[in-house]
Amino acid sequence: MKNLKLRTAGMAVSAAALSIALAACGSSGPAGTGASADSATMWGLTGGDQPVFQASVDSWNKAHPDSAIKLDFFANDAYKTKVRTAVGAGQGPTLVYGWGGGVLKSYVDAGQVDDLTGFLKENPDVQSRYLPSILESGVIDGKTYALPNNKVQPVVLYYNKEVFDKVGAEAPKTWDELMALVPKFKAAGIASFSLGGQSKWPDLMWLEYLVDRIGGPDVFANIAANKPGAWSDPAVIEALTKIQELVDAGGFINGFSSIAADSNADQALLYTGKAAMILQGSWIYQGMKKDAADFVSSGKLGYTPFPTVEGGKGDPANVVGNPSNFWSVSSKATEEQKKTALEYVKDGMFTDENVQSLIDSGAVPVVTGIDDKLAASPDKDFLSYVYGMAKDAPDFTLSWDQALSPAQGDAMLANLDQIFLKKITPEQFASTMNATIGK
Repeated sequence: MKNLKLRTAGMAVSAAALSIALAACGSSGPAGTGASADSATMWGLTGGDQPVFQASVDSWNKAHPDSAIKLDFFANDAYKTKVRTAVGAGQGPTLVYGWGGGVLKSYVDAGQVDDLTGFLKENPDVQSRYLPSILESGVIDGKTYALPNNKVQPVVLYYNKEVFDKVGAEAPKTWDELMALVPKFKAAGIASFSLGGQSKWPDLMWLEYLVDRIGGPDVFANIAANKPGAWSDPAVIEALTKIQELVDAGGFINGFSSIAADSNADQALLYTGKAAMILQGSWIYQGMKKDAADFVSSGKLGYTPFPTVEGGKGDPANVVGNPSNFWSVSSKATEEQKKTALEYVKDGMFTDENVQSLIDSGAVPVVTGIDDKLAASPDKDFLSYVYGMAKDAPDFTLSWDQALSPAQGDAMLANLDQIFLKKITPEQFASTMNATIGK
């Protein structure tokens, strides 16, 4: 995978961001294992990868009863706050699930995660199994602190082909074409876009792509580098303006601010025909494959690149999203817990069985030598599309809420929510965010 670049920020986590306490909202422990109070612990997310991670850990625990791992799952939104709080208090899991970027940098700066550079040197087979550019995403200041643990995750524009056929429309290639579709779908009683606005982070995908298409990747690179006034870049203002124009046009489904992405309610609106399109991560394919198997297998699901914007500087092949998720090892874990964690990373992850399970779930694992396996999958069209998006992207920008410091990321999502609700102007958003630079 070539030319895959990440925009990250080197900012320390704020005390306020680490002081928020949140209870767990879902868990599942290892079945039939010898996991004890001193066992290594692992936190993961509910959703598409949950069965894959559970099977991997169950297999490990069965083969290694004396070094079992206790696995707990949490919904995405709750997890992001819970893990930062726990890690900041020195009470995080042994294996910390993350996205890289500014949040990882905050852990590194606080001495909360171990340097894994030596582990990779001692285990070249582990290093060589990863796509090199994805592996780089776990590197901070030349040292590796996180290792990829699942799949490539670009953000994709999905559409319901059946609904498009109903109104005689084609997938939009430009922003103007996208806007022109809104009244067509409205007349047919169909929302143009589903949106999990209650979760806030799905809103961000719109800003990320629009800023890139309008101004190119350097706009966010300046933001991530803490350049004074970077949020006032004309590309940011124009992107926010276009989002509000789409809101004004009725482009998003009614009540979008109360729809939660964690429950898959946003994707359900797509496959039930209540919404024509959704901008979401490649990971929701796994959810639709499970919850709407007939919709997916019948070829009714379409996917296309995010539209271009007239006069924009961004390459239409640029991608936003997550190169992968990652495991870091807590520096506060016991030596025995760390040993178990690293042995699992070495021998329990990305086994042939684990890789095939990821592919069967509808995901593209972040490892080399899987071309034949992808080609043999019944989901080969989508998997090849996703793999190609990432492989051919001139620039792959990490999700901004992960690339930035936790303090900036939280402020950004809160204020972007206000943009979608038309409670603040683009200029007010930029002014507020400029004040967070350096925090």
